[in-house]
Amino acid sequence: MKTSEIYAFLDTLSPFSLQEKWDNSGLNIGSMDREVEQIYIALDVDSHILQSIKPHSLIITHHPLIFGGLTSLDFSRYPSNLMELMIKKDISLISMHTNFDKTHLNKYVFEKILGFKLENESDFVCTTHGKWTLEELTGLIKEKLGMEFLKVVAPKKEIVSIAMTTGSGASLIDAIEADCFLTGDIKYHDAMKAISQNLMMVDIGHYESERFFVDILAGHLQVLPILAIIAHSKNPFSFLK
Repeated sequence: MKTSEIYAFLDTLSPFSLQEKWDNSGLNIGSMDREVEQIYIALDVDSHILQSIKPHSLIITHHPLIFGGLTSLDFSRYPSNLMELMIKKDISLISMHTNFDKTHLNKYVFEKILGFKLENESDFVCTTHGKWTLEELTGLIKEKLGMEFLKVVAPKKEIVSIAMTTGSGASLIDAIEADCFLTGDIKYHDAMKAISQNLMMVDIGHYESERFFVDILAGHLQVLPILAIIAHSKNPFSFLK
C-alpha cells in the first residue's frame, strides 16, 4: 500500500483535523507516494524499535516525533538521531495524537480498562458518578494500570464523581467538575492549585495511561491488506525501591 492510502484510512478512523492547534499529528517523516511493505504501531519511536523493524516500513505512533520548529538536524541529539535512522532505512512516520485522544483513547481507557460507566465526554475529559472509598479507587487504578505506587493530591475518604484524561491533562484543572481527577504528569504547582480548589488528583502516569493506543489501533488495522505489528515502546522512567 502507499502511505497516502493508509493515511486516508486513518483519517476516516480519527480525522486529523480534530487535533489541537499546537499538535503535530499526521505525516511527520516520509512521503505520501512511498510504497509501504510493513506497518508497525507504537506509542513512541525509540532507537530499539528503529533498529529492529524492516526497511520500507511505516510506523504509526501516538506521540509525534517532531514538536515545534526544528532549527537544525544534529544527528547526535534527539530527535534528529532517530530521524537519521529512519531516513537511512526508508521508514515513514504518521502520528495520531490529540485527534485519537478525542475519538478513541480516553473513552477506551475509562470504560474498557478502568471499568467506569461513561456519563459524559468533552474533548479530552471523561466523567462518571458513583461511590468509591479511597482504598477502592486507588486499588482499582493500581490493578488495571499495573502501577505499584500512586501519587495522590488531596486524598478524600469518599469519592462520588470522577473525571479522567489520559496522558498529561493537569492544564484542564479549571474545567474539571468532579471530586477526583485522574491524569498523568501532575506537577508541584498543579498539586498546589488542586488543593486550593478542593480537587483530589491521582497521577495515573503518562505512559501507563496511554500505552493502550497500540491495542486499539491494531484492532482497527486488521481490515487492511497489510500486516500491522505492535512494537512495544519502553517506559522512559525506571522506578527504584
